[in-house]
Parts: sequence; C-alpha cells; structure tokens
Amino acid sequence: MCKVIAIANQKGGVAKTTTAGNLGTGLARQGKRVLLIDADAQGSLTASLGYTEPDRIGVTLATIMSHIVNEDTFDAGMGILKHVEGVCLLPANIELSGVEVSLVNIMGRENILREYVSLVADRYDYILVDCSPSLGMVTINALVCADSVLIPVQAAYLPVKGLEQLIKTIGKVKRQLNSRLEIEGILLTMVDSRTNYARDISGLVRKTYGDSVKIFENSIPFSVRAAEISVEGTSIYQYAPKSKVALAYEALVREVLQNG
Repeated sequence: MCKVIAIANQKGGVAKTTTAGNLGTGLARQGKRVLLIDADAQGSLTASLGYTEPDRIGVTLATIMSHIVNEDTFDAGMGILKHVEGVCLLPANIELSGVEVSLVNIMGRENILREYVSLVADRYDYILVDCSPSLGMVTINALVCADSVLIPVQAAYLPVKGLEQLIKTIGKVKRQLNSRLEIEGILLTMVDSRTNYARDISGLVRKTYGDSVKIFENSIPFSVRAAEISVEGTSIYQYAPKSKVALAYEALVREVLQNG
C-alpha cells in the first residue's frame, strides 16, 4: 500500500525542499521504495539532488501532466530518475509554470496529478510531493492526490502566522475534493534552541495547534550544513552523518514510519 505525502507550505524558506529530500532518502535507507515528485517550477528539489540544470532535463512533471491533459498514451515510468542514494525522482523545471497557467481552463484540473499517481503507486511504498511555496493549481493537485500533508514551519513568528491560511486550505480540499486528506504533522524547522525566541515560537505552535493537529516530537535544528547539502547533491546522511540535523531527520523518518 503506497502512502502519498504532500510537503507543503505557501511560505518559502522553511526547509520544505530539504525536508522532502532527506525524509525521502531516510525512508529509502529503511528499505522503502520512494518516489520524490518535484512539484515546484523552480526545480529546487531536482537541483538539490544533484541535477543542477533542471531546465535542460527533457522529461519532467510538466511533460507528464501535459500528456494527461491531452489524453496521450505514455509510459508511466518515463522521466523518472534514479538517484544514487536509492530514491527515485520525477523532476521539475520552469515548464511547470506554463502548465499551471494552462490548467485554469481544463475540466477536472485538480485531478491531473492524482491520475498520474494512480499509475505508479503500486511501484512505491511512499510518494513524497515537494510543493511550490504557493497555493496555486499544482499545489492543489498535490493536496488532492495526497493521503496526508506534512507542514514544515520555520520557528519564527511570520511563518507560524501563515499556518492558519494553509490549514484552512487543507480543510477546504478535504471537504470538497479529497475526503481522505489528513495532516501528517507540523514539523518545526531551523530551530535555534539557544534562543528564547525559538523556544517561545515552538511553545506558541504547540499551544495554538497542538489540540487539533499532530506536531512532530522532533524538530529540525538550524544548521549551516543543512543549507550546504543542496550544493553537494547528496542527503544530510552522506554529507554529515553524525550532525544534529542528520539525527533529527532520522528521528523524523521513525515518526513517519510509526504514523503508518
């Protein structure tokens, strides 16, 4: 049984892509078959896994979505790249922006990605969708095809403030388009535990949302090394296996596995 997790937050700079890559690689290290879908036209996840020029990649998520919109016949495995650390990747590039615009006039536009996922789900244990920092049509597609949403949030006031809008959107998608959609959990990221400010923000999140939404026990500490891995094209487990960030992501992997 494949579980589809959308990793979403309309606020950028909250370690969303870093979380997608390291959670996916961590699950693969536990023997799980994992597909990462880059659903951001910036191609950040694609670049962070070592494919440094996403715009030169021939087959991407945009290609697949266009085939589905046009009702073309295609091989469901086309365009999937196999990363050296055991995860598969469906990359993205700037062409996805054009697809997003074209979806506006398409009937059933919210279900395009769900149709693709249904074709490949039997090949994987987990499919992780790295959403763009917006609540546009491609992100809505991700929420419609997902079983759950993992929400990374930087331990700072403004990103926490933006949570309310995202949770409302998730609720709306659940009511109108995808009744099985749940919140996997809120993940606090870039936490500088040396400061009272970060501790206060963490407390605020738990106080505001803890009764209604799962908040992961483990948070991801602030680290320069976490930022450096996107340049290296590897996961934190390869780059700095004994670092606090690597241990934190390993703990997150265990929590996600426990969630089922």
